[in-house]
Amino acid sequence: MCKKKEKFQIKTLWLNDVLGIAIDQILNKGNLPLTSYYFWPRNDAWEVIRLELDSKPWILEHERELILQEVTKASNDWKKKRIKKSTRS
Repeated sequence: MCKKKEKFQIKTLWLNDVLGIAIDQILNKGNLPLTSYYFWPRNDAWEVIRLELDSKPWILEHERELILQEVTKASNDWKKKRIKKSTRS
């Protein structure tokens, strides 16, 4: 069985106090940035990325939902690691 090729890539910049998230579209000849990096907690990265994805009508609704689910997962993982680290200090 052939695995479906991914169309989008979620890029993260995982730092101690900041999580940067950006979205690229995967093309045959490389990646095309769809969003800038948005940094949590400075801004609501999830909401800003949602607005950017909504402004691109060629991205299907279920693709937007999958992207936002992955953004949520990355954000939650980052928060959990940050909390764990602060409780050890």
